[in-house]
Amino acid sequence: MTDVGKTPFIKELASSDKKLRDKATHSLTLFLRAKTDLSNLDLLKLWKGLFFCFYHSDRPLTQQALARTLSYSLVPTLPRPTLHKFLRAFWLTIGRDFHSIDRLRLDKYLFLIRCYVGVAFEVLLKGNGTKASVNDATADGKKRKREEESTNSSKKGGKKRKGKGQQQQQQSPEEEEQQDTKSGEVDLAALESYLAILEDGPLCPLNFDPDQPPANEAEDFIPMPHGPDGLRYHVMDIWVDELEKVLEFEEVTTAEGTTIRKPKGLQVPAELLLRPLERLRKESPYKPVRVRAAEALEDDRLVEWGWKERKVESDSDDEDDDEDDEEEDEDAEWGGFGDD
Repeated sequence: MTDVGKTPFIKELASSDKKLRDKATHSLTLFLRAKTDLSNLDLLKLWKGLFFCFYHSDRPLTQQALARTLSYSLVPTLPRPTLHKFLRAFWLTIGRDFHSIDRLRLDKYLFLIRCYVGVAFEVLLKGNGTKASVNDATADGKKRKREEESTNSSKKGGKKRKGKGQQQQQQSPEEEEQQDTKSGEVDLAALESYLAILEDGPLCPLNFDPDQPPANEAEDFIPMPHGPDGLRYHVMDIWVDELEKVLEFEEVTTAEGTTIRKPKGLQVPAELLLRPLERLRKESPYKPVRVRAAEALEDDRLVEWGWKERKVESDSDDEDDDEDDEEEDEDAEWGGFGDD
């Protein structure tokens, strides 16, 4: 593969000139749609270039525009063979390089992460066919393909008109993909596969897994970094926010006369969408992570949507909290082995 970190469109994505950014996005989209056989290592190299392209982008408006370009403009146009590998390469790059982001650049990366959490929900819960047109890049690619086919047929003196069955067999992968996603049905297997990527990466209960296999470039395997905690906290904090943006709601009047919002037309079990947070709450060995996950799951919106029941504090819960406080006090009073 070409060293994409040195290609013009990578550098132009960070430009303050909108025309150059649009041109670079167009080139990047064409590249990704043309290379449907990219390996995990290839996409990791690509994201290394994109990471530093974003690192060097200046000015808040340029940063926000670039974040949306790399997420909401690019991800919905990706072909199916590339989508999950591209998202995995993003989370692998962010997890690996998150610690190297200085405080002055942290906010723009947190916004990029928010965009990727949101666009993944949009694509996987609404389907790739949610947008009226995939992209100018797709249209241009089809146009060129038709021109090439017409040129080839004219050179050969023309062929007999194909039957309806033969025309269907000659459809391009892009056309087949659009037909598959027109119905708007959610691909549960694709959603579960993406959630598994997050549960193996930023939302993994463990910070370090000694049983995780090492990298093996020969087999195109690069292990996901677990965490770090700063990334884990941020994804938990924005999880329900980004879900709310994608879901469609209807107003329902309760028996008490109050009006609440309920998700409508959702084809995905709520338990599946909340599974990564539930795993962190139950399986994380680190108490602050468990507490933060529990707080995210106690969001009032989840109660309003009927996904969770409002927690009722009981006397036993108060006693458990008192015991935990007493244990922490005892640990604080005991100073360990002294010199005396």
